[in-house]
Amino acid sequence: MEESAFLEIRRRMQSGLLIIREPKAGNLPVDITVAPGSLEIKSCQACKMINFPAEVRIVPSSCRGLQYIAGDGLHVRLQVQADSNTKLISTLSESLKAQKSCIFYCQSCGEIIIKERTFLRVLPLPSENWSALVEEWCCHPNPFANSTLHPQNNDCFLGHTYFLVNSGSESHVPGTEIVHSKTEHSASERDSTWKSKENARVICKRCKAMLGETVSSGTTKYYITEMIIQPSGKHFDMIPRSQFVQSIIAQCLVELSSARSTFRFRIQGHDGKVYILMWLLNSDTLLVESMGNSASSSVFTFFEDNLRPDSRSSGTWNAVKVLYHPCIKNRNKDLADAWENDIGVHPLTFPSKTCLELLLILSLSNACLPSSLRCMNSFQVTKPQHQTLSSERNGAFNISNEVIIEEKII
Repeated sequence: MEESAFLEIRRRMQSGLLIIREPKAGNLPVDITVAPGSLEIKSCQACKMINFPAEVRIVPSSCRGLQYIAGDGLHVRLQVQADSNTKLISTLSESLKAQKSCIFYCQSCGEIIIKERTFLRVLPLPSENWSALVEEWCCHPNPFANSTLHPQNNDCFLGHTYFLVNSGSESHVPGTEIVHSKTEHSASERDSTWKSKENARVICKRCKAMLGETVSSGTTKYYITEMIIQPSGKHFDMIPRSQFVQSIIAQCLVELSSARSTFRFRIQGHDGKVYILMWLLNSDTLLVESMGNSASSSVFTFFEDNLRPDSRSSGTWNAVKVLYHPCIKNRNKDLADAWENDIGVHPLTFPSKTCLELLLILSLSNACLPSSLRCMNSFQVTKPQHQTLSSERNGAFNISNEVIIEEKII
């Protein structure tokens, strides 16, 4: 393997971990020279210069804690000055504005789902346990006990992972189908509860992706990971699926952790199954990596997972760092049960297929990290970019403003 380098930066602390990947056998020993804008690696056989992105500047005199880890390479801690101006993928609250006409697209294939819709009101939904809080704080009977929050004809209600719209005359949109599926029950329950347990899924006619589900006869829930919303008249650009999922979920984690001081999340499917446990470590990580090649000179590029289809660019990416545990096939069941009963854990519900996509993204992101960074306290770590997403091992998500997620197995 040719020499390459991996740099993980904490922007708030202005500190970084530089890992010079272990060169191929026979190239040791090496001389390493660290300059503010570059890294020079000399061996008895070759000399390689690696240039940092313009946004990243190293303080050479701050290098400390030099350590060699077999199979990984040389580790060194240092001070780093880093700037980032990464453009974010628009969040739901930014895309949906009252009195503004917009078009809803299927994110997977670009099919128009709702055309030229203008909402008079765009309102955030209260937290999931709002009704219980009313019971605790009101000195009189809960006035909302028998009422539900459903949007009127020109309303849109925003949740953390979904939005609600009034179907009205658009109950059957040309780009969608409604599929009814029934949950299995015991014989004694089946007759009395069959209709109440009926679940109507809204799917895209073109690609059959699940977009949401009907909440009532007049209300449809759409998941934010399945839809792109753009102002009317704006040209529609497809966003790679992996990049979009990472970006949206990473932003969701960052917003919830900031608003509620919640750092543990239970990712579950619309079928109620838990797929991933996530623990958000930080949201100010920046990843930079240079890949080894035969050239005598190389440049640092943004850290990317293998799912990102576009070419590498020479800049800096923000990321969130998380720990994660996969829960499919009854893995980590005891921990999942414990987190389910913990009020400090916030549940996030997405279509089951999207949960599996996220788990794959996390695993691939984790595999891209140096081996010594892939696990922490039994969790797997991943560092998704703020435009893409990673796993619970030491890893990273990629998202507009990168998000890094680390996965550890407890």
